[in-house]
Amino acid sequence: MQSTVRGQVVMSLVVSDRLSFRLVADLEYAAADPYAVRLTFHLPGDAPVSWVFGRELLVDGLHGPSGEGDVRVRPVAGTGRVPEIAILLRAPEGDALLRCAAPPVSGFLDRAGRLVPIGEEPTAASLDAALAAILSRGLESQG
Repeated sequence: MQSTVRGQVVMSLVVSDRLSFRLVADLEYAAADPYAVRLTFHLPGDAPVSWVFGRELLVDGLHGPSGEGDVRVRPVAGTGRVPEIAILLRAPEGDALLRCAAPPVSGFLDRAGRLVPIGEEPTAASLDAALAAILSRGLESQG
C-alpha cells in the first residue's frame, strides 16, 4: 500500500512587485506523519530548503488566510484565470514569499486525503497503543 504522496509545483519566489524567480518545489505527504506536509524548494547554487507545516494549514489556505506563525498561506488574485495561493515563510534569516497556481496544490492535497482523510489521522492514544504493541513484540522475541 502506498504510504507517501509526492507532487511538484512551479512556484515564483517573489523578491519585489517587479521581480520574481521561478523555481520547482516538491510537496510530500507521508502517512507516517499524517498531520504534516513537507515543502522543499530548490534554489540554483544552493542546497534544497525544506519546510514542514500542517496539512490543514495548506488546505485552509486555499480558501482563506491561514496560519499565524512562521508559515502563512492565503489565496491571491492570479494573473490569469487560474487561482493562485501565496505562501509566506518566516525565518530569522528573512522572509520568503512564494506564489503558485492553486490547482496543483489542491490536486496534491486530494491525493493526500485519499491516503489519510482529514479527521481520520491516528490519535495520540492509537499511536501509543501501536507503539506499545510493537515494543512488546520486540521484547517477547528477545526473551
